[in-house]
Amino acid sequence: VNIDYILEDKRMGTAGGLGLIDEKLTEPFFVMNADLLTNVNFDHLYDFHVTNNSMATMCVQDYDFKVPYGVVNVENTKILSIEEKPTQKYFVNAGIYMLSPDCLKYIPHNQFYDMPTLFEKLISENENVISFPLREYWLDIGHIDEYEKANEEFDDVF
Repeated sequence: VNIDYILEDKRMGTAGGLGLIDEKLTEPFFVMNADLLTNVNFDHLYDFHVTNNSMATMCVQDYDFKVPYGVVNVENTKILSIEEKPTQKYFVNAGIYMLSPDCLKYIPHNQFYDMPTLFEKLISENENVISFPLREYWLDIGHIDEYEKANEEFDDVF
């Protein structure tokens, strides 16, 4: 594996650093947040991206949020229903991306530019932007409690 480093002299955001790439890229490429621990199958992600002719692919992770109270659905003042301690389910951005080289033309040079901003721009331009649900192990270790969890689980997972 050959790795080239690009030095940022200011905070650029996840996508903003890509605006500093000088060479012309010709193949899709991966971008991943540095504070993640995962065993995602990058071959499957690449194949999914290419097969779907995607401009940009975002890995998404299931996230469940349990509301600790009964949720009351109201219209004006009338109670329509009560749902006791529901679990809300969402897909969240997993911080792993597969981008086609043409994405780089949407990123301003030497400016802060976050990855969600790039995806929003691509969506507004009607580009093919897709999600890739992760089923593999994934943990954001940017917080101390998650970092400690990763240390406990590492040998079992990897």
